Amino acid sequence: MKGFTQKLGRSTHIFLGTFLFLIGLSLPLQSQSDERVEEMILGNPDAPVILTEYASLTCPYCAQFHQNVYPELKRNYIDNGKILFRFREVYFDRMGLWASIVARCGGSEKYFGILDLLFASQQSWSTPRDAGLIVERLMEIGRAAGLSNDALQVCLTDAAKAKRLNDFWEENRKEDNINSTPTFVINGKLYSNMTYDELSSLLDDALMN
Repeated sequence: MKGFTQKLGRSTHIFLGTFLFLIGLSLPLQSQSDERVEEMILGNPDAPVILTEYASLTCPYCAQFHQNVYPELKRNYIDNGKILFRFREVYFDRMGLWASIVARCGGSEKYFGILDLLFASQQSWSTPRDAGLIVERLMEIGRAAGLSNDALQVCLTDAAKAKRLNDFWEENRKEDNINSTPTFVINGKLYSNMTYDELSSLLDDALMN
């Protein structure tokens, strides 16, 4: 299976793009708190195998993985505590960053549910050329998940949080040498996009060692 690769710009390009866009919406930029970026995880924190997925929310191959492979992965390895699953966002473009902000707006309790909605409706919100329409559709997804307009606006105008998220991605990109999505790290070993059978075989091998 193929992966999705885009040219990686500098951190400041994505951050400034977000900043200028939000200024254009005439929403006052806020600086909420200095908390660290939360790792989004599912499964058993004490599991011997850690599977990290790096994915862009605008990547079509990532959406395919979450529709076709992830449900079996969750059922057979995550929900039963065999592994710890860690999801890390990749920001190839500003839309991916905005989507990540919306997904994280409800905290870890709502995160993976919103993630499912974002991947399932990826074509509807990631393809418009009008930035305002993209954000409105992202906010519709957030509202469908139970978030209020006020909460979403607070999240989307938190410049400090946007920068922390992008800095977190840049640190992870350099540490794990991420150049395409989806990319998987199993106990420190890097793998490209794959089928469920391929992934299951790798996880079974890791669990036996």
